[in-house]
Amino acid sequence: MRFQGVVYRAHNPLWSWEPLSGEGARRHGGRFNRRGVAALYTSLSPLTAVREAQPLGRPMQPLTLCAYKVDAEPVFDALSEEMRQTLNIGWHDLACSGWEADMLAGAVPASQSLADRLVAAGYVGMRVRSFAAGADVDDANLVMWRWGAERPASVVLIDDEGRLAGGPAH
Repeated sequence: MRFQGVVYRAHNPLWSWEPLSGEGARRHGGRFNRRGVAALYTSLSPLTAVREAQPLGRPMQPLTLCAYKVDAEPVFDALSEEMRQTLNIGWHDLACSGWEADMLAGAVPASQSLADRLVAAGYVGMRVRSFAAGADVDDANLVMWRWGAERPASVVLIDDEGRLAGGPAH
């Protein structure tokens, strides 16, 4: 599918100088990327982005909320049961509740194996349900494995006023 729209990302303000890097995910790994593989985790709503960045039960920490204009394809739509069935993707491949423990134990979590399969099949990203604490079934994310300023995987920071370091006014 082709994804066109605005997405959001809430991240540590220390990274405001490079809001398109995917560096944190590359360094630490994530649900849908192995350590060493950059990924840009975004959400389809600002509230979902904040939920993704702030685990429940911890004091609220400062965040930088950014918006991005996306025009990318092919994007795998994991919200579509039909698409999941086409590639034989089960719920455990997405939810993968023990992904962090698996990764720390040196195993490859099912969700990271799924991402590897999708990247190998040529997908630049995936639309998927949010699994953040407090998220409901309508909260969704867009995870990008390939992105840049141009199509077919265009992700452009919305910063018309140059408020972030390196923005157009700087």
